[in-house]
Amino acid sequence: MKIDLSGPLYDALKKTTAEYHQLKSKNDIQGSREKAGEIAILNQELAKINVSRRKELEEQARRWDAVSKGKTQKTSAKNTITPGMTKNNGEIEEEPDDLLQKANSLITSSKVTWSDIGGLDSVKKLMMETVVIAGLQKPESIKPWKGILLFGPPGTGKTLLAAASAGSLDATFYDVKSESVLSKYFGESSKLISALYTSARKNAPSIVFIDEFDALSQSRDGETSEATRKVLSSLLTELDGLSDKKSDQLLLTLAATNTPWDLDTAVLSRFPRRIYVPLPDQKACKEIIRIQTKGMDISGVSLDRISEKCVEMLYSGRDLSNFCQQAIWTMIHTVNPDLYKMAELPFDELKRRSLATRPLADDDFREAFLKIRSPMTKIMLERYEQWNIECGEV
Repeated sequence: MKIDLSGPLYDALKKTTAEYHQLKSKNDIQGSREKAGEIAILNQELAKINVSRRKELEEQARRWDAVSKGKTQKTSAKNTITPGMTKNNGEIEEEPDDLLQKANSLITSSKVTWSDIGGLDSVKKLMMETVVIAGLQKPESIKPWKGILLFGPPGTGKTLLAAASAGSLDATFYDVKSESVLSKYFGESSKLISALYTSARKNAPSIVFIDEFDALSQSRDGETSEATRKVLSSLLTELDGLSDKKSDQLLLTLAATNTPWDLDTAVLSRFPRRIYVPLPDQKACKEIIRIQTKGMDISGVSLDRISEKCVEMLYSGRDLSNFCQQAIWTMIHTVNPDLYKMAELPFDELKRRSLATRPLADDDFREAFLKIRSPMTKIMLERYEQWNIECGEV
């Protein structure tokens, strides 16, 4: 079976790039050059397995390799200085485009498919229609949606929906954490937003997923820093998508928030599709439990009663995952009461042994109900439902 290594490689690239910039900010020339060499190698490895981005990744590898060796590219001082170049004594010293590289470091491999998501049938249908329309040949007056806002309680599957949108299309997936953009790249955040969309256009079809969206776009009526206002301005410009209006390429922005009522009204207007991602109903709870207990024998479990109780407990998809894990661990502790004693064995010895298990039973889930609590309340849910009526796609 072929193993996809792109995810770990992108994670390593993101980590090493951050280390490079940290060393560079400390004027550690030797350390930053060593990291540049590591980044070059990671780009080379990614180029081997990512056919759609091979040329770009090979070029990035070449440029990072040049930085690792302290090499410069000389040209006429009259030439235009492009991003990533610095002028020095009438010569141009070429360096990687730092912002574009940072944007590329947000690319994450997604192998999530629609079948990996339990329930949310109507939400999945809306999103599947959106990505399908974007790819089909169609009259000029039929335009795909450029922005979708996913809102609802925490842990309901908003990130999974975004990942499935990218995974089903084999699209480039940009996983953007708002808080990270504002803090990690402080002072460059607004420029990074522009670089992000430049990269996304270049690597289309692309899905830009912005999590914790409210951190970037809280109402401008409240107290907001100048840096955050600049980020918001850049974001609004990109969401207008002036350069994309006549493009047949897919560049879809998906934003997720747990507090939609905090969003700036100007931002909301850029997301004409605002989709409520609710807590799972009984049918969805059953599907999620089956997914989370895959490989386990649940033939003796009263799924109907348990899933009904999950709805009463106001469990989210994340709560259900924890709930199933707790039930499984209850079974493990019952069957293996002395399991902890094996911690004294060498790891290689553990790998030669098998864990004793038994079919899951109702008692395992009853025990899990006592330990897994939802942070949601009915009053909190009513607020989401009211906002959906007033501003969402009911």
